[in-house]
Amino acid sequence: MADVNRGNRPLSPHLTIYRPQMTSMSSIMVRITGIATFGLAILAVWWLIAAATSESSFAVIDGLLRSFIGDLLMFGALWALYYHMLGRLRHVIWDFGYHLDVETSEKMGLGMFVGATVLAVITAIIL
Repeated sequence: MADVNRGNRPLSPHLTIYRPQMTSMSSIMVRITGIATFGLAILAVWWLIAAATSESSFAVIDGLLRSFIGDLLMFGALWALYYHMLGRLRHVIWDFGYHLDVETSEKMGLGMFVGATVLAVITAIIL
């Protein structure tokens, strides 16, 4: 093994000194909302399978989805769906080479949070 002086190498930033940025946080949220959307798909398939099997199993999942907790769950899933959609749209814009500067990217990240919330509220009011 080579004789390497490990004491003089710079250290990578650690979470205690690293300041999260809007672009990194919004990118992480896109991944989280993608997983949440997958969970929503599993819930929808569960509802459909329960409807096809028996009245008692359908009553259980339908009762859950029609309760207050189900309403919160559906609103969260709706928000996640809109957020993920806006995140994908942001990446398409970046793929074309537009708005790659830091200031605009941070505004787009904030716009994703606000846009997903506004779209989810409007959809919840309409439905």
